[in-house]
Amino acid sequence: MTHAEAAPRNVPGLAVCAAILSWASAYPLVRMALIYVPPVPLAALRYAVAALVVLGWFCVRRPACPQWRDMPRFLLCGAVGIALYNILFNTGEQTVSAGATSLLINFAPFMSAFVAVVFLGETLPLWGWVGSVISFTGIVLIGSEQPGGFGFGSGAMDVLAAAFCSALYFLLQRPLVARYGALASTAWILLIGAVVLLPWVPTGVMALQGKGAWPWCLAILLGFFPAVLGYAAWAHVVGQIGVARSSGFLYLLAPTTLVLAYGMTGEVPALKTLLGGAVVMAGVVLMQTYGRPRPIPVVLPDGQT
Repeated sequence: MTHAEAAPRNVPGLAVCAAILSWASAYPLVRMALIYVPPVPLAALRYAVAALVVLGWFCVRRPACPQWRDMPRFLLCGAVGIALYNILFNTGEQTVSAGATSLLINFAPFMSAFVAVVFLGETLPLWGWVGSVISFTGIVLIGSEQPGGFGFGSGAMDVLAAAFCSALYFLLQRPLVARYGALASTAWILLIGAVVLLPWVPTGVMALQGKGAWPWCLAILLGFFPAVLGYAAWAHVVGQIGVARSSGFLYLLAPTTLVLAYGMTGEVPALKTLLGGAVVMAGVVLMQTYGRPRPIPVVLPDGQT
């Protein structure tokens, strides 16, 4: 290892702030937009806006097109990680507060680890299982405070299903980032997700007709900030300091969401929700610090791991 490789890289603070603020803003913005647009058309409108920005970026940067062997993985990432995730996310937020939603989504790292253990043959150390049990206790506390609890079709169950989609997405995306880079692979996935949601765009446009400019502004803000700026800024962060160092900043997402939700919608989370969120975060930090799954090296077709 050279001295340059060994030297620690500076954290790109502006990019971290842009990513966290952009993603955190999605929770209250979705709650506000759902007043005017149903969940699925809202997701379609949001990613139609994002797709326009991505297409403009494609014209300027001209990234490499996905190879045929990677197309099934790109399609799954777009369909599950973008389309289905946002449908479930929006549906859940009809009854679950923005702050509680952000805390429930924090369970995604455990789900990702569970999938890696069950389907990818990775092993989870003891501290990983301990952290998972702690996080699950927090999830139960948060869910018990939501309408319908964890009953079938409840908002909390929809949000947890969205968290599972997020976990699958990050696992599926991993080899694509290695081949195409974080920014290019994310751009292709956003575009594919927008295409999957395209049939609901006309319904979303009709829902906004005659309701003034504000609902259109919400759709545009959702499409640009969380969907484009957030992912682009995070791709820059990961490229600068790596996945391991950057993942710790994601712990700022839930508290940032709570602050934004209060400022934008006046939402005040219940005490049990806050307590459950603290328990979830403690479990996730424990698992990510001492109990990460031990991966089996993945050999790429070109011989790299």
